[in-house]
Amino acid sequence: MVEEGNFEPCNKAVEEDNEPKGLCYFFWGPIYWLKMLAVETHWSFVFGVVSVYGISQGLGGALARVGTEYYMKDVQKVQPSESQVYSGITSIPWIVKPIWGLLTDVVPIRGYRRRPYFILSGLLGLVSMLLISLHSKLHLVFALMALTAGSAGVAIADVTVDACVAQNSISHPSLAADMQSLCALTSATGALVGFSISGVFVHLIGPKGVFGLLTIPAALVFSVGIVLAEPNMPNFAYKEVSQKFLHAGKAMWTTLKCPEVWRPCLYMYLSFAVSLNINEGLFYWYTDSKQGPSFSQETIGYIFSIGAVGAILGAILYQNMLKDHPFRDLLFWIQLFYGLAGMLDLMLVLRVNLKFGIPDYLFVVIGEAVSQMIARLKWMPLLVLSAKLCPTGIEGTFFALLMSIDNVGLLSSSWGGGLLLHMLNVTRTKFDNLWLAILIRNILRLSPLSILFLVPRGDPNSSILPTEMLSSKDETEADEPKDIELVSLVNSVDGR
Repeated sequence: MVEEGNFEPCNKAVEEDNEPKGLCYFFWGPIYWLKMLAVETHWSFVFGVVSVYGISQGLGGALARVGTEYYMKDVQKVQPSESQVYSGITSIPWIVKPIWGLLTDVVPIRGYRRRPYFILSGLLGLVSMLLISLHSKLHLVFALMALTAGSAGVAIADVTVDACVAQNSISHPSLAADMQSLCALTSATGALVGFSISGVFVHLIGPKGVFGLLTIPAALVFSVGIVLAEPNMPNFAYKEVSQKFLHAGKAMWTTLKCPEVWRPCLYMYLSFAVSLNINEGLFYWYTDSKQGPSFSQETIGYIFSIGAVGAILGAILYQNMLKDHPFRDLLFWIQLFYGLAGMLDLMLVLRVNLKFGIPDYLFVVIGEAVSQMIARLKWMPLLVLSAKLCPTGIEGTFFALLMSIDNVGLLSSSWGGGLLLHMLNVTRTKFDNLWLAILIRNILRLSPLSILFLVPRGDPNSSILPTEMLSSKDETEADEPKDIELVSLVNSVDGR
C-alpha cells in the first residue's frame, strides 16, 4: 500500500500528460524523454548519438585533450611551439568534413550508407589508440600519424551520426529540436565528466594509459555500426557517384562567388585566423614548477571542466537573451570583450593577481570560464549566420563547407600561435616573453573589428541570400540526397 501511495501520482501524471510532474520530473523526466526518442526513432539511433556525441566526442574528447597535452610535454618532450603546430596537424581531418559527408551520402558500402562508416571510424580509433598506448618508444612522426588517424575516426563518426540526425529530422520533423538537444546535452555532459576525471587518470596511469582508455569510446562507435537500424540499398548505381560529386561542387562554387556569401565567409576565416592560439605555451607555464603555478594533473582537468561550464553558460545566454540581435552589432561587442578577456591571462602571467591576494587557481578558473563563455557566444551567431548562407538543395553540404572554412581558420590560428611562440623563444623552461605573446594575441583579437563591414547588417530573422537562391531550386537538387550531412556540426570543436 505504501508503494502504491508513493508512486501512483507519478504514474498517473505520465499516463495523462506523458510527462512526469513535480519532483518526479527530475528523475523520471529524462528517462521518459529518452524512451520517447528511442520509440519514435529506434533505440539504436539514440545509442548512436549518446555513443558518438556523449562518449566519443564529449568524454573521449576531454580525455584526449588533456592526455595529448601531457603526452607531448612529458613523453615526446617537444617544445610548446612545436606542440601547437602538431595540434593543428591532428585537426586536419575536421577540415575535410564535406568529403566525409558526401561519402556517407552518395557512396554506400554493401548497400548501407551509415553503418560501414561507423565501423571504419571505430576501427581507426581502436588501432590508433592501441598503437600509442602499447608502444613504449613511439617515434614522434608515427605518434602524429596515430593521433591524426584517431581524429579522423572521431570526425567520420561525427559526420555520420549528423547524417542520421538529419535523416530522422526529415522523417520526424516534430522531434528535430529534441534530437539537437540530445546531441548538445550528451556532448556537454560527457565533456564535463571527461575533464573532471582526466587529470586524475593522467596522474594514475599516465598519458599513454589514457590513450588506452580511449579504445572504449572507439569500440562503442564500432558497435554502433553493428546494431544501427538502417535499410539496405541493393543494386546501387555507383556510376552516378562521380556525377553527383561534380554537381555538388559546381553548386557550391556558384554559391561561393555570390558577394552575400563570400564576404561573411572571409570574415569568419579571418576572425578565427588572427586570434592566435597560444594555449600550449600557457599550458607549459601552468605546469612549470619554477616560473609558473605548477598545477597538478588533477587541477588542469578541473580547470578545463570549468571552461566547459562556461561554454554551456554562453550557449544559454545566447539562446535566452542575444539570439535576435543583428549579426554585426552582436559580433562587435563579442569580439571586443573577447580581446579584453584575454587580459586576464596577461595579469596571471605577470602575477598581478597575487598582488591583489587572488590565488592562481581561482584566477585561472575565472579566466577559463569567462574565455570559454565568450568564445561560445562568438561561435553561436556565426553558426546561425552560416546556416542562413546555405542555398536551397545543397544546404547540408554547403554548411559542412562553411564549417571547414572555420576549421581552416582555427588551423591557421594554431600554426600562427606556434610561430609566435617560436619567434619569442617561449620554450619548455623559458617563459620570459610569454607575456608579450599574450599581449600580441589580445591585440590581434581586436583586429576583426576593422572588417565587420563584411558581415551583413541583418538579424537571424531576416534573409541574407539573394531571392533567386531562396526561391529557385538548383539544377543539382534532383541528384542531391535530401539528408546530406548535418547542420549540427558545432561540437567540434570545441572542437576544436
